[in-house]
Amino acid sequence: MPISPSFDLAICGAGPVGMALAALLVRRGANAIKPAGIALLDARSIEQARRDPRTIALSYGSRQILEEAGAWPVAATPIHEIHVSRRGRFGRSLMDRAEHGVDALGYVARYGDVVAVLADECARLGLTTLRPALVTGSMEDADGVTVPLEQDGVVTDLRARLLVQAEGGLFGQQADRAVSRDYGQSAIIAWVKVNAPIAHRAYERFTDDGPLALLPQDDGYALVWCVPPTRAEQLLSQGDSAFLACLGEAFGGRLGHFTHATARLAYPLGLNAQAAGTARSVAIGNAAQTLHPVAGQGLNLGLRDAAVLARVLAQDSSPAGLIQYANLRQFDRNATVRVTDTMARIFTGSSPAQSALGLSLGLLDIVSPARKGLAQLMMYGRR
Repeated sequence: MPISPSFDLAICGAGPVGMALAALLVRRGANAIKPAGIALLDARSIEQARRDPRTIALSYGSRQILEEAGAWPVAATPIHEIHVSRRGRFGRSLMDRAEHGVDALGYVARYGDVVAVLADECARLGLTTLRPALVTGSMEDADGVTVPLEQDGVVTDLRARLLVQAEGGLFGQQADRAVSRDYGQSAIIAWVKVNAPIAHRAYERFTDDGPLALLPQDDGYALVWCVPPTRAEQLLSQGDSAFLACLGEAFGGRLGHFTHATARLAYPLGLNAQAAGTARSVAIGNAAQTLHPVAGQGLNLGLRDAAVLARVLAQDSSPAGLIQYANLRQFDRNATVRVTDTMARIFTGSSPAQSALGLSLGLLDIVSPARKGLAQLMMYGRR
């Protein structure tokens, strides 16, 4: 089997998290790892990645990370306000950018647009990107890691001193990790329009079926609607008119009537987390933790993983650096997983906790420190 060149660092997964890590390492002037020593590996071609229409929610903290990586501005719709409420209950909370002194609480972008900016920056920095390249496994020894790659039907072995796994996939495609929970829900995603939009305001609406999020994007909204799988099948099989009527009934009339919906997709929801690595490998982003989308923290937590790992490897690119990274990320990762998991389990169905949710949201809006604390979590995570 042919042997390809050796690298200091191989990053499996050239998505936003993997490319952000690579760009941050170079831009921080890492002494231990040079641009020529970093290899980005991905199964998709760059053309496929650039065309990916999925919507992603970027926190303000993620914007700061992308700015440092040289990957901002990105075509995105800013979120100025976040409206949180419980369907059919009194009480709500409204978070506003002015209260926090920022341009936006977050941003709504297309996956392909974020990838395109990062890919251009990685190319400008002189990073090696191998795509499409299918990683078929890894073998670790005392000196490094061997990564078998398949490109155009040819298998080669790539060698690296350290390996970062940054490609996690969807919950339904993953093997169970140390902390795993099937929420018994599916997320329906689509892009919708209404006849009475409120510019730059995002909505998180808790219903008996599960959370329903509307994120402002262009002249409409990106929809993430969490429902039981059988309900998801029904909604996917409906025509547009029937679907929009059901959506309007679930969300309410705060934005008038829903008038348009694109083709709808659904994927299963669950928690799958495991921070453990090996002496010469580490997982970040979705490869380390797959979360429920209730608070929109999945990608943002992954970008924080990348930022901290880049900072550590810039100073120490040995196995000891990976241990230091794991210790530094433990608090933020565990807290975010715990908060997201609690919200996903409590804010679904008609449990006693749900009955008190409306009152809690009303109190949250009155108690400024609590509201600010929630906004800080959504913008920056647990630092």
